[in-house]
Amino acid sequence: MKYVIWLFFIASLGSIITGYFFDLDYSQKLIGFGVVGMFFIVFPLFSYYRWKDKDAKDYMITKENIDKMREYED
Repeated sequence: MKYVIWLFFIASLGSIITGYFFDLDYSQKLIGFGVVGMFFIVFPLFSYYRWKDKDAKDYMITKENIDKMREYED
């Protein structure tokens, strides 16, 4: 999964850079496809990869977590 994310990231970044630096008839489309690839493919895959084994309750502010933080400080 990590390598797939890197592959899409490099492809999107390459598309953006190619569209920006080379004066082609379809430069704006390259930049657009690169941005769309970043936001609709790379970022969701990265978010899923990083959060798949985590519990969201550990990151929420609840009474139990506040008590744990207070105990940790003391």
